[in-house]
Amino acid sequence: MSNFGTLLLKEERALFSSPIAYAVITVFLLIMGYTFTSVLFLNKVATLLHIFFQMSMLFVLMLPVITMRLVAEERKTGTLELLLTAPVREVEIVLAKFAASMTVVVVILGLSASYAVVLGLYGYPDWGPIYSGYLGLLLHAGALVAMGLLVSTLTANQIVAAVVSLGLFLLLWMIDTLGYLLPDPYDTFFVSLSLLGHFTPLATGSLFLSDVGFFLSVTLAGLFLSVRALARR
Repeated sequence: MSNFGTLLLKEERALFSSPIAYAVITVFLLIMGYTFTSVLFLNKVATLLHIFFQMSMLFVLMLPVITMRLVAEERKTGTLELLLTAPVREVEIVLAKFAASMTVVVVILGLSASYAVVLGLYGYPDWGPIYSGYLGLLLHAGALVAMGLLVSTLTANQIVAAVVSLGLFLLLWMIDTLGYLLPDPYDTFFVSLSLLGHFTPLATGSLFLSDVGFFLSVTLAGLFLSVRALARR
C-alpha cells in the first residue's frame, strides 16, 4: 500500500499542478450553474433530473481531457519505462492513475451537491432520485475514466487518446439508437451496451443491480485491460 500511496500522491500532484483539472472543473460548474438556475428559478421545477442528464453528457465530453495524459504523456516523455522498471506493480500504477482522475469527478460532484441543498431550501424535492442520480453519475464517470485510461495506455499521443476516447464515449452513449434499428437478438445486445440506457433508470430514481453491475463491469474491464497493456510493455 505504501507504493500505491506514493504513486497516488504523484498522480494527484501531476494532475492538479496543471491548469487542465481546474479548467475542466470551472467550465463544468459554470455550465451546470447556468442550467440549474434556469430550471429552478425560471421554470420553477424542483428537480435535478435535467441536471443529471446534462452532467452525464458533460462527463462524456470533458473526461477525455483528463484521461488523455494519464499514460500517453509518460510514454511520450520516456518516464513510463522508468516507472515500469521501479519496484511497483502495474496494477498499482493503473489504480493510482484511476483514483487520481476520479478525484476530479468527486470534486465536481461534491461542489454540485450545493444544487441539492438549494433545492431543499426552496422546494420539496424527492430525495430518492437525487441520491440514485448522484450514484449513477459516479458510476458513469468511473466507467468513462477506466475506458479513457485504457485508450491512453495504447498511444503516445495525447490528442489521439482524447479523440479516440471521445469517439468511444459518444458511440457507447448513443449505441441504443443503432440497436433499435437491428433485428432480434442484435437489438437487445447493442441496447444493453448503451451508457444512456443504463444511466437513465438511476437518474430517475430506479436503482437496479443490472445497471450498477454494468457500470462496475465496464470499469473493472477497463482497469484490467489497462494493467495487461502496461504489462506487455
